[in-house]
Amino acid sequence: MERRRVKGGILAAIGFVLSPLSWWNDLVVNLPLAYAFGVAVSLVSRSWFLPGVVAGYWLTNVVGFVLLHKGAVDAVSAESHPYTTRRFAKDFAISIGYTALVVLLVWFGFLTVPDGLLAALGR
Repeated sequence: MERRRVKGGILAAIGFVLSPLSWWNDLVVNLPLAYAFGVAVSLVSRSWFLPGVVAGYWLTNVVGFVLLHKGAVDAVSAESHPYTTRRFAKDFAISIGYTALVVLLVWFGFLTVPDGLLAALGR
């Protein structure tokens, strides 16, 4: 039982860092990871930058919420509880909202493909 609680605490901490529950999480963790994912995808095709940023951002949020919820439940409860479809649907909906914000940041030019990096790679 104690091992499950420690593991749950670690998963919850990682999930919190990946989830968009405070301003610094997105600014310091999720957005840079999503941007890096978008840049990596744009190496295949420059037009894939926006979809790559969106996919990377969405993945960090969904994984964060799932880890946070599962870890917290394991850390605080005496018995294991399954991660339900309803909870996943809620986490998914919240992630879609945050993803819309990232799409707007790329759409209005606040996030762009780094031309210097792509030029150095011959793209």
